[in-house]
Amino acid sequence: IRLLIEDYPYASDGLEIWAAIKSWIGEYVNFYYNSDAAIAQDSELQAFWKEVVDVGHGDLKNATWWFKMQTRTELIEACTILIWMASALHAAVNFGQYPYGGYIVSRPTKTRRFIPEKGSYEYDELAKDYQKTYLRTITPKNDTLQNMATMEALSTHVSDEQYLGHRIEGDLWTSDSEPAEAYKKFGRKLIEIEEKLVQRNNDESLRNRYGPVKMPYTLLHPSSEQGMTFRGIPNSISI
Repeated sequence: IRLLIEDYPYASDGLEIWAAIKSWIGEYVNFYYNSDAAIAQDSELQAFWKEVVDVGHGDLKNATWWFKMQTRTELIEACTILIWMASALHAAVNFGQYPYGGYIVSRPTKTRRFIPEKGSYEYDELAKDYQKTYLRTITPKNDTLQNMATMEALSTHVSDEQYLGHRIEGDLWTSDSEPAEAYKKFGRKLIEIEEKLVQRNNDESLRNRYGPVKMPYTLLHPSSEQGMTFRGIPNSISI
């Protein structure tokens, strides 16, 4: 895949994470399913996928783009999508809420007045003191405090957060050595990717990584510490 806009942090960083997830899932699936026939004959997998399509998305069950779930390639692609959405995609849209939107003037959550028409009293008021008019138009104080508190809570990592590529329980999740080693390799790959993303942020030619406010794009850096860090990809959505 080649991006038409190369200086697009979410896309370029996201493709790195996506590829790592897909590689890990490929090793996992191919270990437990030695052929496409094994996929088609797995009654539990087929029942799960039927429920996903017919019940979970009943309104779209007749769409032609659903995987038939008859091959390892389809299972790998489906698992990659699910893991991506529950981890990296969620991290990218969630953990930047307060850093980007906590200052309500930069990203108001509502407008209480219409855009004034030229010749009206409101238009003259805007022309005389646009800052005062703007503040009277956007989110009021009480709502602002509630919004800030909510965004701060959503943007904060908890103390026992489990991040992509790491498991608190170590190797106890499986007794099979090959998948366990494949997961460790996945974790090492994510460390390499994070180092690459740091280098990208230091590349002055990639201007969209900082923008005019000089905030480096770190939302898809896999690791994080506790708190509001503007980075970190948890294993799964926590809300």
